[in-house]
Amino acid sequence: MEHKLIACCGLDCAVCDARIATINNDDKLREQIANKWRTEYNVPNISKEMINCTGCSEPGVKLSHCNECQIRTCAFSKGFRTCAECQGLDECNLVKFVHKAAPDALGNLLALR
Repeated sequence: MEHKLIACCGLDCAVCDARIATINNDDKLREQIANKWRTEYNVPNISKEMINCTGCSEPGVKLSHCNECQIRTCAFSKGFRTCAECQGLDECNLVKFVHKAAPDALGNLLALR
């Protein structure tokens, strides 16, 4: 597993459609993502122009919600690259909702320990 592409919360940025669309400058994929997020995740005002992200810990652009992410802010404020470095990971209420929705994210973090 490539450590640098694992987000603070454990999501795998390497397989994230938003990152893939950004890296490949793929406007068709950006439009598909925006449509999916509008319907599946109830993000009514998302447009394809807003789909730009190089990955949580990578230099470059981020999705607006990534810049506001409390998990990312917490990890970086402690000097951590991911939550795997945090002793409180198992009890953390900030990241629990991600792991409930995406159990692979927790597995990614545990693999980094």
